[in-house]
Amino acid sequence: MMIAEFRRRFWIATVLSVPVLVLSPMIQQLLGYALDPPGRMYILLALSTFIYFHGGWPFLKGAVDEVRRRKPGMMTLVGVAITVAWAYSAAIVFGLQGADFFWELVTLIDIMLLGHWVEMRSVLGASRSLELLVELMPATAHRVEGDQVNDVAIDELQQGDLVLVKPGEKMPADGKVTEGESQVDESMLTGESMPVRKGRDDEVIGGSVNGNGPLRIRVSRTGKDNYLDQVIELVRSAQQSKSRTQGFADTAAKWLVFVALGAGVVAFLAWWAAGADLEYALQRMVTVMVISCPHALGLAIPLVAAISTTLAARNGLLIRDRTAFENARRITTILFDKTGTLTEGSFGVSAISPLTGDMEEADVLRLAAALETGSEHPIAAGIVKAARQRDLKPPEAKDLQAITGKGVRATVDGAPVAVVSPGYLKEKHIEVPTNAQGMTGTVVYVLKDDRPVGAIALEDRIRDSSRPAVKAFQEEGIRVIMATGDNERVALQVSETLGLDGYHAGVLPHEKVDIVKRLQSEGQYVAMTGDGVNDAPALAQADIGIAVGSGTDVAAETADIILVNSDPRDIRALIRFGRATHRKMVQNLAWATGYNVVAIPLAAGALAFANIMIGPAVGAVLMSLSTVIVAMNAGLLRMQAQGLLRSSHIPGMEGTHMEAHTLDPHDTPPHH
Repeated sequence: MMIAEFRRRFWIATVLSVPVLVLSPMIQQLLGYALDPPGRMYILLALSTFIYFHGGWPFLKGAVDEVRRRKPGMMTLVGVAITVAWAYSAAIVFGLQGADFFWELVTLIDIMLLGHWVEMRSVLGASRSLELLVELMPATAHRVEGDQVNDVAIDELQQGDLVLVKPGEKMPADGKVTEGESQVDESMLTGESMPVRKGRDDEVIGGSVNGNGPLRIRVSRTGKDNYLDQVIELVRSAQQSKSRTQGFADTAAKWLVFVALGAGVVAFLAWWAAGADLEYALQRMVTVMVISCPHALGLAIPLVAAISTTLAARNGLLIRDRTAFENARRITTILFDKTGTLTEGSFGVSAISPLTGDMEEADVLRLAAALETGSEHPIAAGIVKAARQRDLKPPEAKDLQAITGKGVRATVDGAPVAVVSPGYLKEKHIEVPTNAQGMTGTVVYVLKDDRPVGAIALEDRIRDSSRPAVKAFQEEGIRVIMATGDNERVALQVSETLGLDGYHAGVLPHEKVDIVKRLQSEGQYVAMTGDGVNDAPALAQADIGIAVGSGTDVAAETADIILVNSDPRDIRALIRFGRATHRKMVQNLAWATGYNVVAIPLAAGALAFANIMIGPAVGAVLMSLSTVIVAMNAGLLRMQAQGLLRSSHIPGMEGTHMEAHTLDPHDTPPHH
């Protein structure tokens, strides 16, 4: 492992540096002692040569690689500095007049090794904090095989296996609840602090902790397909990718190579032309090249990137494109899809109306659930879920048949029963009973013996978090617009309920692209927020594509950022955290480059007339201090994240009731 190699090289170089420092004339002069054993200079040369090749090898190899690729950068600067210091000092040993740089050489290598070790530990620690999530997975699972429950290793689980998860145990894989009800702790995975209720047909994430009730889970994802592995891979890719700011730092390092070499040559020529002897002019040149290593510049961006990517992922923000994340601060308009984004995306029963004297609400729901059990249609799922919540056991339905685009029919207890849309009643010239005409939402009718016996209204509720999220965006000067495939009346109602800045109704996925392009042509920096599937074209076109999906849907290929918790308020956290991250990067770049702006001229002797010059020793101290400051500044991002990522849920507005939006009964989506 690279981190182990840097640690080993650092300790060996540091131990061997001690006698080099002890034998250095400058150190002796500073500390007031004299030690001059026979062959002192050759001892210094031998020890320094070993440290140069052993401790400096990573930098020398990196410099050669950069030069071969014709992309000089950080490693080239370090390689040039230590090579010049070693070669110049060796020449001093063999007769060149001047002061050697042995102690500066070894301490420079020590500092470089320590800096890279610290950097790699920081980056590795950021990645490791996510990889530790894998350790949340239990070693074994209780697999249900017929009437038997056998313990097996989790790597033996296959898609479709049925497993038992006892209270207090961890989910062995991603899956769907088939039996049982419990509260599940997903805080370590999605950032959701409150336990989430899970019942039949609800999805669970491997590694989450079961609460107080046993659950039976049908495994849906295992191995590299499960949620944890996908999250880790996304974060690893984001950390390895380079943002525009990182590209700027790399470009700065590239030019700094030429600046350092050029400044060194200019310093040499200037001092020589001014009458200084060759040895002094050469010493100035070497000093410039030795202290121009911008280790802090190399640490400035990667450390902030690693920390921010990990913190974001631990709080439900998965970053696929770092540039998009940093550019979140530039958003001026957010275009929202409606269903599943501003709304919950699932239909729930809001009202049941018996239409004959011999029917109760429970009877109507039982008949409807008998026909809808097994269907994956959202309306069917809402009806079946309502029956389960009321502990109703639907009777058996026989000869089930779909009525294309209109509903479903079957035989229940010997009588023909159907669940149909208003369009079916209109087509069959069946009069809608008066007591059902005032129902709002998406309404379906239950027929028995071809006459209406009940009506059920369903609604796709607006998320409780949508209104405070919209208000927060608008307070920050960001326009909020909705684009939906629903009809004008539904779009208007949602827009008025949430106080949106505008909406587009009845648009198809490809038409959302045109909306994004039009906003961009107006000079807006557009973020598109959708479910990552049918909104893919618009997500790709937008300046920033944000996928809002379920906690287990983390592979939205066209999105730049994925919101695990499907909470619009997390976009506010994204924007604020993106701003904070960019500020840290800019601050680190300013500090790191500032070191070189000051150090190089002083080392070259630009202020020699005022008796202000620095040698390699002072330069090494400044360089070390610069590195420490950059690392500490990046670490402050962790403290800021506590407030930025958590405060996105605006105090005093949690749980605010939101009106449910409804569909016109005549615009009911085709059923089944």
